[in-house]
This record gives sequence, C-alpha cells and structure tokens, in this order.
Amino acid sequence: MLTPRGAVGVLGIRPANDERTLTTDQRRTLASFANQAALAIERAQLLEKARETELLQVTERLQRSLLDSVSHELRTPLVTITGALSALEEDGARLDAETQRSLVSAAREEADRLNRLVANLLSMSRLEADALRLLLTDADVEDLLGAALDALAWRADGREILARIPADLPMVRVDFVLLVQVFVNLLDNAIKYSPPDRPIIVTASCGDDTVEVAIADQGPGVAQTDLDRIFDKFYRVQHPGAVSGTGLGLSICRGIVEAHGGRIWAAPTPGGGTTVTLALPAGERARG
Repeated sequence: MLTPRGAVGVLGIRPANDERTLTTDQRRTLASFANQAALAIERAQLLEKARETELLQVTERLQRSLLDSVSHELRTPLVTITGALSALEEDGARLDAETQRSLVSAAREEADRLNRLVANLLSMSRLEADALRLLLTDADVEDLLGAALDALAWRADGREILARIPADLPMVRVDFVLLVQVFVNLLDNAIKYSPPDRPIIVTASCGDDTVEVAIADQGPGVAQTDLDRIFDKFYRVQHPGAVSGTGLGLSICRGIVEAHGGRIWAAPTPGGGTTVTLALPAGERARG
C-alpha cells in the first residue's frame, strides 16, 4: 500500500481455493482498493500529525505565558524586598523608627506574596503529576477561615470580612493545609477584585453529606462567558484595571477541591460582584 510519502501498509489476499488465482480484472480492482486505502491512511496520519503540531504549539504558548507571568510575579516582590533591605542596610542608622517599620512591613508583605506564589506553583505541579496526597481530618470551617485570614493579615488589614457560620455546622473532612490554601486564594481574589469600602461576606450551610462555603465580593463581577472558564489554568478575566497574576489560583482551588471529592463554582453576587462556592464532604462530628 504505497503513497508518494512511502509505504503505509501491506495488504494480503488468500483465496479460499489455493488452486485459484486472481484474474487480471480482479488484480486491477484489488490494486485500486489498496491505493484508496493507502491514501485514506495517509490522510489520517497527516491529520494526526497536524493535531500533534497544533497541540505542541498551544503547549509552548502556555509555557511561554506561564514563564512570562511567573517571571513578572517573582520579580515584583523580589525588587521590593531587595529595595527595602538595601535601604535598611545603607541608610538604616539615619532612618526614623516609623520609616524602618514601614520598610520591614513592605518586605514582609512581599515575602508572604512570594511564598503564596511558590506554594501555588508547587501545588499545580503536584496536581498535574497526580502526586497530591491528602492528609484527611475533621476540620472546623471557622478554623480554616481563621488560618487563611492569619495568612492574609497584611492584605486583609482594614477590610471588612463578615463570616456567617451556623453554630451547628458540621465539620468538613479535608486536608487542613490544602484547604487553607484554597481559602487564601479565594479571599485574596475577593480582596483584589472588590472596592476596599465594600465587605466580603463568607457564609456556610449544610447540604446532603456536604458543607457549602460561599465567599462573596461586591466587585465588578465576571461576565457569564468568563464564569465557565475562570477555573481554567492560566485563564484571567480581562477588564479595565485588571490586576496582575498568573491565572493559577482558581485552577489550583478547583484541583484541590475536586481531589477531596467536592465541587467549586462561581456565580454573580446579587447586586454586583462574584460569589465562589465550594461544596466539601462533611465530617462525622459537628461543632459544639
């Protein structure tokens, strides 16, 4: 079975009667079938190669996008940290106490930001390598939220974050450290994308064998066409005044939540903004 690009296969015919041979017309018909089959196989091979090439190009674009984004996100806090430390080293003796505290605070905030970025990158690598191992325990939603707010203390300073958690809410069966990372990412997004004078509201409720936690902001909101994609890796909503980022935070949230057997989704906040809800498996014990 030959094509201009070479042989793509071999076609063999064995008559039912070993003494019978093909006629000239039968040989021509068989050769025609073989040629048509060879061309069909060649087209299928070319199509597959075209798909592989396209996939490779998309992968390379995503890798370049990630590298550019991560390089920028890493460079920004490093520049701030280096500048603050250099100022303290070179001019520390001449700076007043308030200026020194301000420089130390700026360096600490950017170091926390850098730590979150590295944690997100490591989590994404573990998710893609299917190497995420869950250390499940019964956890209180208020404890998870409190740990996340502690990690975001400098970001949440001055922001009104209202938590409405029922007293009889069951615990959730989760990996505490990973779920804190989810809450940190979601709260950080809500802080970044909403006005400082508008509260962020966290509510929780009990479903069938699940606990649902919703984080609602009152920012510009997300278009319906974007709501279905904001959990995709590298996807970032484009709108005026958009803040920088890698587009990994929500993707990591989805990966971690789904690894727990839960769900996560986004919807418009009534009156404006975006609400992200996650449904987590309920634990065996309820809060006192």
